[in-house]
Amino acid sequence: MRLVCGRAARLELIVGLGFGLALPALAAGANSSRPLATETTLQAESRDQQGLTAATLTVSVTGEDGQPASGAVVIEDEGKPVAGVALNGKGVATSTLTFGPGEHSLTASYAGDLTHAASTSGSRPVPAATGTAPTFTISIAPTTLSLQQGQSGTVIASVNPVNASSLTAPMFVTLSCSGLPDQSSCAFTPENLEILPNATTAVTSTMDLATSAQGVRAMPPLRDGHTLIWAILFPGALSLAGLAFGGERGRRLGRVGLLLVASGAGVVGLTGCNPLYYYRNHGPSVNLPTPAGTYTLNVTAQSSNGITAITNSTSLVLTVR
Repeated sequence: MRLVCGRAARLELIVGLGFGLALPALAAGANSSRPLATETTLQAESRDQQGLTAATLTVSVTGEDGQPASGAVVIEDEGKPVAGVALNGKGVATSTLTFGPGEHSLTASYAGDLTHAASTSGSRPVPAATGTAPTFTISIAPTTLSLQQGQSGTVIASVNPVNASSLTAPMFVTLSCSGLPDQSSCAFTPENLEILPNATTAVTSTMDLATSAQGVRAMPPLRDGHTLIWAILFPGALSLAGLAFGGERGRRLGRVGLLLVASGAGVVGLTGCNPLYYYRNHGPSVNLPTPAGTYTLNVTAQSSNGITAITNSTSLVLTVR
């Protein structure tokens, strides 16, 4: 009986030691999988710009380990998203936005990533500018877009009239985008918007974003069609010239022309004029994919009355996976 109790005691001791050793490891594993807390800060410098308020914003996101974070930040005005910006390698993002008359309170919200938790900055008030000149602001929805290579997505761009009651004729606004990664494109439908006198509601356009996936084209076309044409026409012209001379000389020139035609056909079949030759010796053409990463795209609205130009912009974060 004492032997059984001794074994039981040793078993309990071993199990207890196992749990004692395992618990710290489990706790360490749980801590290592927990995203690091982050701190997001927002600085804003504002100025008057053609009856609007222009604010240059600087956002910084740092992990609790002191290292910069990566990913996307959304700028919000009174809780409404107005722009998206991507953090650089130092965990900093900058953006210049324009705001219409009225009170504005801006915050920056960090979305987080695989190793960093989300966080939101404190609010920053932006003084309101007032004016009477007709102008506009631009906003987009959504302010962030995530696409796989080869996918497409849409964003709605809204041009909001300001002091349109001062217009004596329609104001035309042209939309464009910049900052696109390689092998991607954007297009607006429509590209030009019209703000009518006394307008109070926004006019919108659909922004289509397209990325590329890696692929191959099965067979390229002929690289140079002129080579093939001359390979046929030149010997034929010699043959016709031989017929024009007539007689034995003409027959000799005709035979030379036929020989050149046959030689030209052989060259066409065996050299770079033949797409099959090109394909077998150079391989298929490759479509390059859009590089994966996080990008800040600028969406710009511009109008001009022939004397002065009005340019306002916002930004969008595009993530390519």
